[in-house]
Amino acid sequence: MTLLEVRDLQVAYGSAREPMVAVGGVDLTVARGEVVAVVGESGSGKSTTAQAIIGLLAGTGRVTAGSVTFDGTRLDDLPERAFERLRGARIGFVPQDPTTSLNPVIRVGDQVAEVLRIHGLADRRTARIETLRILEEAGLDDPELRARQYPQELSGGQRQRVLIGIALACRPDLVIADEPTSALDVTVQRRILDHLDARIADTGAAVLLITHDLGVAADRADRIVVMKGGRVVETGPAAQVLTDPQHEYTRSLIAAAPSLAEAPARPALREAAPILTVSNVSKTFRIDRKSALHAVRDVSFEVPRGGTLSLVGESGSGKSTVSRIAIRLETPTAGHVRFDGDDITGLHGNALRALRRRVQIVHQNPYASLDPKLRIRDIVAEPLDAFGIGTRTERAEHVARLLDQVALPTAHLDRKPAELSGGQRQRVAIARALALQPDLLVLDEPVSALDVSVQAQVLELLTSLQTELGLSYLFISHDLAVVRQISDTVAVMRAGRVVEYGSTAEIFDNPRHEYTQTLLKAIPGKVHHVR
Repeated sequence: MTLLEVRDLQVAYGSAREPMVAVGGVDLTVARGEVVAVVGESGSGKSTTAQAIIGLLAGTGRVTAGSVTFDGTRLDDLPERAFERLRGARIGFVPQDPTTSLNPVIRVGDQVAEVLRIHGLADRRTARIETLRILEEAGLDDPELRARQYPQELSGGQRQRVLIGIALACRPDLVIADEPTSALDVTVQRRILDHLDARIADTGAAVLLITHDLGVAADRADRIVVMKGGRVVETGPAAQVLTDPQHEYTRSLIAAAPSLAEAPARPALREAAPILTVSNVSKTFRIDRKSALHAVRDVSFEVPRGGTLSLVGESGSGKSTVSRIAIRLETPTAGHVRFDGDDITGLHGNALRALRRRVQIVHQNPYASLDPKLRIRDIVAEPLDAFGIGTRTERAEHVARLLDQVALPTAHLDRKPAELSGGQRQRVAIARALALQPDLLVLDEPVSALDVSVQAQVLELLTSLQTELGLSYLFISHDLAVVRQISDTVAVMRAGRVVEYGSTAEIFDNPRHEYTQTLLKAIPGKVHHVR
């Protein structure tokens, strides 16, 4: 039985005189108990479609044609007061960005409880008990502690789990989930999606899943809707779309998805001393006089010269702390770090500044790592200016060469970050990191915020730059499918320790540690899900 029916939906932004069409005639249905995944790149209209269905279009966005019907009720012309009664109670919504979707001045537990009280499902006394249950079901450790914390005290993945808990709190008939697991580690992602599956089985609820992760769609969806340019280009049962795609765009998405693709063969590394050696490193953060956090415990690994070592593990495993110690952004409590044969553990002053020229970092979020007020030419030239390298003319020529190196047209030089796509911004960040001709790049989740096709382009770019320039990479990721594509060696971290360390082939084909086996089993898309 059809629960949600969307017919010829059209959405536009801007003025009525000069509208910008974001969705140009979308048809889709979701039956009770069904999971429908809407996939496509940024700008394809998938999130706009979800927002139009639930009446949450931003700014000047408006439905200009078509209809949205939920359980017999037209939603496209529903008064806001009636919509408020539906949202949360019968239609749950998981927004994409956990950073901006929770109130920073209200405790997490109070935000969950508020939803229960608004819809009459709990009073002040019972709301606390229900809140703890909801947070536990959403995959949060120590729910009592998390309930007392503010959103900014949680990791991005933990905040996303809170949002999922809020969306499911009232046991809705339909859950619209907009990239609900993009910020989560694979094991937590699996637990959340298993939870959604169980809820569907228990309640007959339906899920409209918006995702760029075709592995998730492969595992979890009954049907897949592929969108491009605001239109549906292909739809059908998940197995059919993934194994026999009819549209060229669908075929390109599947080819680009790391979890569905075969790992490429990497050239053998030449015999050479490692560029970076981390030996028995530990890091303890003092919380107060009585307590301390042991973030890293006795960690050792080597980054091969001209190759890639990937640090993998869940949030809180210590991989980011280790990477910061490795490049002297953090000082270890114990242990040593050697770069190109020299001990850099206690480096400071001019010697530390000299190291900065040889080691650069590319951050996870291309939206936050670039100054929005600067033009691209100034952003890429920042390191050259900081170290006083070259004349103004020479710097300008070098910046143009760098953009060419990362396959960005020089026409982008005078644009600002807001005028570029996420993939283009990450290319700018890579160009800036290459400006000083470093030997080592630290890549901290560099593709996790990107669509699969853009992700594939950036990974291909990193591989070609490594071959061309002889770069070494320390790659930090929770996405094992991506790690398999780019790594020569892998170190698996859990609770501050390295639990397994070896070549990519050894880790993926013959994992020895139970935790590594669990991570590999949780990779979405390894086996197509049949519901």
